Amino acid sequence: MAHDLDDYCTAHQPRFVEELIELLRIPSISADPAHAADVRRSAEHLAARAREAGLTGVEVVETDGHPAVYGERMVSESLPTVLVYGHHDVQPVDPLDAWVSPPFSPEVRDGRLYARGAVDDKGQVYMHLKAVEAHLRTRGELPVNVRMLIEGEEEVGSAHFESLVSTLADRLVADVAVISDTGIFARGVPSLTVGLRGLTGVEVEVRGPSLDLHSGVFGGAVQNPVEALARMLASLKDPESGRVLVPGFYDDVVEPTETERAGYASLPFSEEGFRRDAGGIPETVGEEGWTVLERRWVRPTLEINGIWGGYQGPGSKTIIPAHAGAKISCRLVPAQRPALIAEAVATALRAATPRGVVAEVTVKHGGNPVVTPADHPAVTAASRAMGAVFGKEPVIIREGGSIPPVEVFQRVLGIQSVLVGVGLPDDHIHAPNEKFDMDHYAMGVRVLARLWDEIAEEMG
Repeated sequence: MAHDLDDYCTAHQPRFVEELIELLRIPSISADPAHAADVRRSAEHLAARAREAGLTGVEVVETDGHPAVYGERMVSESLPTVLVYGHHDVQPVDPLDAWVSPPFSPEVRDGRLYARGAVDDKGQVYMHLKAVEAHLRTRGELPVNVRMLIEGEEEVGSAHFESLVSTLADRLVADVAVISDTGIFARGVPSLTVGLRGLTGVEVEVRGPSLDLHSGVFGGAVQNPVEALARMLASLKDPESGRVLVPGFYDDVVEPTETERAGYASLPFSEEGFRRDAGGIPETVGEEGWTVLERRWVRPTLEINGIWGGYQGPGSKTIIPAHAGAKISCRLVPAQRPALIAEAVATALRAATPRGVVAEVTVKHGGNPVVTPADHPAVTAASRAMGAVFGKEPVIIREGGSIPPVEVFQRVLGIQSVLVGVGLPDDHIHAPNEKFDMDHYAMGVRVLARLWDEIAEEMG
């Protein structure tokens, strides 16, 4: 029933690629203040394209940080309303010398478009605009109401997103949210994501003497902040079992059902392929009693994201450093609460602080884990749309990462989200040589175009 949509998308795919390349030329790095004007330029460019696609009421929405883009196509109060979310900001590009081609000079090689933001998330946002265009150009109207909110701060933690949603709440009323900021399980294995881990974290600074000291004059009589920090961090995890040793860390964890675990076990997972995608690691590690997929999807983690202290320059400098620090993040699963976990980690660090130093622990912003029921009507609709395009029924999975807006939509707007992404595990998101396979870009547009029909049928 969607041959007209497929034909339109196929005929216009070369233009869709050229238009995406224009957007990808804009270095909208939200983490770098030097690119603030570029993030705004990205928002304005996207707003113009949204108007061309057929959305109305399009505007660049100001926040206390980088701007977002809003647009809608409200057809009838009797139709289901879909809220589309994405983001137009991108990650920094370091290390620049690891890129084969410049990150903001998009280049198609062997059917893959290489550029920062190609798949995360400009390319997948653009799929939604082209899906709207396909409906309007072939049929004259959409079968559902569509509202779109494209954020400009996702890559820096969406700090102003909740206030943005609260401000726009009357314009964001919807039956379900659809988000394309994820990927499929593997090439040839389409999938829908229904669960995301939550996130919280802390930063710890350990201070000793008020200045760096000579290690010969003072060594052996003064506590070394770097050594103290190393012992504190080591106390958080059991190196043998992989379990987090923070008291209370697992208290609220909801264990996956045996049916869920059996489903994950049936997936065509290649540990060798995973090790390759993870940068060629020699072996996997983690919590005993759980598979690699389960460790990533349904088990909580604690990771040290960065550590600093002491002399880092060339040669040697024999000192006892004045201070040292580390950043720690925790990925959470239902029904862990970010504030409680962060405070538990902070308490454990304070308790492990050796004599002779002082530890200051700062709790960072967090987000709750979310799971959409696999039998939600929008999941059923998305499964049919994706199955029709990929030629096989998608598997239902979770993801180990966090997308804070999903939790905000659930908590503030009271709506569930279905994640319909078409990226691949080897797309190098957040890394040099990010890419988007052009066949997946084309299929993504077709999936989303069909999705509006399926949601109209399933939720109408």
